[in-house]
Amino acid sequence: MSDAEPTPLLISDVQERVARELDRLAPVIDELGRRFSEAGHTIALVGGPVRDAMLGRLHNDLDFTTSARPDVTERLLRGLTDAIWDMGRDFGTIGARIGGWQVEITTFRSEAYDPDSRKPEVNFGDTLEGDLGRRDFTVNAMALTIPDRGFEDPFGGLVDLAAGVLRTPGTPEQSFSDDPLRMMRAARFAAQLGFTPAPEVVAAMTEMAARIEIISAERVRDELVKLICAPYPRRGLRLLVDTGLAEYVLPELPALALERDEHHRHKDVYEHTLTVLEQAIDLEKARGGPDAEPDFISRFAALMHDVGKPRTRKFLDDGTVTFHHHDMVGAKITRKRMRALRFSNDQIDAVSKLVELHLRFHGYDSGEWTDSAVRRYVRDAGDQLERLHILTRADCTTRNKRKADRLRRTYDSLEERIARLSEQEELDAMRPDLDGAQIMQILQIAPGPVVGKAYKFLLELRMDHGPQSPEAAEAALRAWWAEQQAGS
Repeated sequence: MSDAEPTPLLISDVQERVARELDRLAPVIDELGRRFSEAGHTIALVGGPVRDAMLGRLHNDLDFTTSARPDVTERLLRGLTDAIWDMGRDFGTIGARIGGWQVEITTFRSEAYDPDSRKPEVNFGDTLEGDLGRRDFTVNAMALTIPDRGFEDPFGGLVDLAAGVLRTPGTPEQSFSDDPLRMMRAARFAAQLGFTPAPEVVAAMTEMAARIEIISAERVRDELVKLICAPYPRRGLRLLVDTGLAEYVLPELPALALERDEHHRHKDVYEHTLTVLEQAIDLEKARGGPDAEPDFISRFAALMHDVGKPRTRKFLDDGTVTFHHHDMVGAKITRKRMRALRFSNDQIDAVSKLVELHLRFHGYDSGEWTDSAVRRYVRDAGDQLERLHILTRADCTTRNKRKADRLRRTYDSLEERIARLSEQEELDAMRPDLDGAQIMQILQIAPGPVVGKAYKFLLELRMDHGPQSPEAAEAALRAWWAEQQAGS
């Protein structure tokens, strides 16, 4: 399954990986370190690049922390790069490109949120240890000073990294009070690294979950996207639900735990949904190759596909439960949630379409669909067809092997029919056999609503009967037009 256990970490492996990574980074860290050191300033590689070097994950985006103020940092970078940007100057950050690396150098700092503010207050610090102590988790509070390549780990991050544990440098209550988004980051790192949050971290997240409301929707959205695109999303999502954070950022997910699925009575809809997500990830890799980039649209559609069930649940007299039209209701709920999280219109449209169409295949049964129905399936899916294939297949979580095999074979048959018709009829570019200009010329009419109606008629003709010759399409159009005029 996609949520397999991460590989245990050995200290000897860590040391070897770090040495190799520092050698790889030598072209940038040696000269950068020399410049800051000669100017009397401390500079250190810090955060994710240090952590990931220990995990064997390579970075070309490098984060540094320094005692130098932004103006000094900018001056020391001159001559080393011709590309400097200072959009983060107010937060103490100067960015630059050095060779093939993009670097961000931030003055030692501390930041905290006012209880009622969405924007952090930034204060510059004076020591490396003080800067590390203000970071989110101990595994991100390690540093490698340059140019001497000294290892700084005042809070035991290496031990926690080896144990796969997420702890905060200080108390989690203080950490999450300073920046409530760190609670989302805990879930994201659980999903990315497969780590387990320490009990006190979970307790603080549970107690302080409501504080996430002061964080902007955009920042919450960005963390959620990273979580869902991570290798172990089930871990992160479970943490959000178990601590109550999901009630504030994605309330549709914990609501599913209250429902029973009429097709999968051995598990609730929440568990079914997490399994569908994992199976979608497996299919994403199987169809796109092992190096395929994580597809947020496909994964989020899997996560949201059944969110309409709580609102459509009905108990029948015989004890069964139905969720009629939960696909349509779920698409509306999905659209509303994604708008609240400030997703783009294109993302909202794509995910909502997949949620709306995820049950369409079940009308196919054993292949009784006409070619017309197959064409409509392709047209309605549009550019989301491949993702719809993944979602529909992933939605089968039955433990009945015979039933699962039958569903798989049936969908194989549908994909084969789509491929065959696509080859014959260019379904991906499905349009009427006459365009708007031809319609106006044949009917001798000016641009207006009637052209659109005629276009729609010809598209339906194309759906029902496949491609038409120009002569046949024109004859059908003239017959339709005669009916329209006779009825007016």
